[in-house]
Amino acid sequence: MKRKILKEQLLYLAPVGLFLALWEIAGHIAQTPLFPPLSNVVGVFGSLLSNGILLKSLGASFVRVIAGYILGSLAGLIVGTMMGVNKVVERSLRPLISFLFPIPTLGWLPLLMLWIGINEALPITLIFICAFFPVAYNTLTGIKEVKEEYIKAARTLGASSWYIFYRIILPMASPNIFTGLRLEAGMVWRTVIAAEMFAIPTGIGSLLMNAESLIRVDVIMVCLVVLSLMCFIFERLFLWLENRVTGAWR
Repeated sequence: MKRKILKEQLLYLAPVGLFLALWEIAGHIAQTPLFPPLSNVVGVFGSLLSNGILLKSLGASFVRVIAGYILGSLAGLIVGTMMGVNKVVERSLRPLISFLFPIPTLGWLPLLMLWIGINEALPITLIFICAFFPVAYNTLTGIKEVKEEYIKAARTLGASSWYIFYRIILPMASPNIFTGLRLEAGMVWRTVIAAEMFAIPTGIGSLLMNAESLIRVDVIMVCLVVLSLMCFIFERLFLWLENRVTGAWR
C-alpha cells in the first residue's frame, strides 16, 4: 500500500521535477538575461523577499483581492439566492445578468477608469465584478436544480420556508455555489494583476510591469510564479472548505 502511494506521488512530481531540470539546463545553455536559469530566479526571489519588495507588492494585491472578492461573492450569493427562491425577482434580474455576464471583466477597465479614476477603488471594483456574476449565476443554477419533489414533501410534513431553505435547498445547491466560489478564487488574482499592470502603481502587477521596462526577466518570472502559487492556494483553500462544509450533507 505504501509502495503504491509512493509510486503515485512520484508520478505526480516527476513532470514538475523534469520541467524544473530542463528550465535550469536551458537557462545555462542560452546564457542570456532573457532566459535566466531556475537557480537565478530562486536567488532573485530570495532577494526580493529579504528586502521587502515582494511582500509589500503581494500585500497590496492581497488586500485588493480579499476586499473585492468578499464583497462580490456576498453580493452574488444574495442576488443569486433571491433569484432562486423568488420567481418575480428572477424574471426581473435574470435578463440583466444574462446580458452583462458575458462581458469580460477587463472590458470594464476603460469605463471604470473614467468613472472611478485611478485609485484603490478601481481594482476592487473590477474584482467585485469578476466575482459577482459567476457566483450569482452558479447560486441561481444550484437552487433551480433542487428537485421540487423534495420541497413539496417537506412542506407536506409541515416544514417552514426557512427550514426548507436551510436544510434542503442550501445543502443541495452548495456544490454549484462552491464551484462558482472556487473558480473565481483563482480568477480574481488574474484580474487584479491585469488591473495593476495597466492602472495601479503598486502591487504584483505593477512590479511585473516595472521589471518589463528594466528587462528584468528574472523578476518577471518571480512575479508569475507568485501569481500561480496564489491562484493555486486560493483554489485549494476553497476546495478544502467545500469538502469541510458539504461533507456531512453529501
